[in-house]
Amino acid sequence: MTLTLKAKVRGGHLIVEETIDLPDGAEVDLAVVDPGDDLDESERERLHAALRKAQVELEAGNEIPAADALTRVRELRGR
Repeated sequence: MTLTLKAKVRGGHLIVEETIDLPDGAEVDLAVVDPGDDLDESERERLHAALRKAQVELEAGNEIPAADALTRVRELRGR
């Protein structure tokens, strides 16, 4: 029998927020599903290059406050 349920982790415990028609004491196998991402190799390399550049800038003291970064992103979206 295959039954797919969604659960959330709270305090290190899985909490299923649906009614399950299984008897008390029933054992179930759990599988963590990680869909990953949909980046191709070129996109992934660009992402990694941007992360490396950001790390160098942080180490050089060229960071900006998060609020300023969000403002810049919102401005870019508006274009």
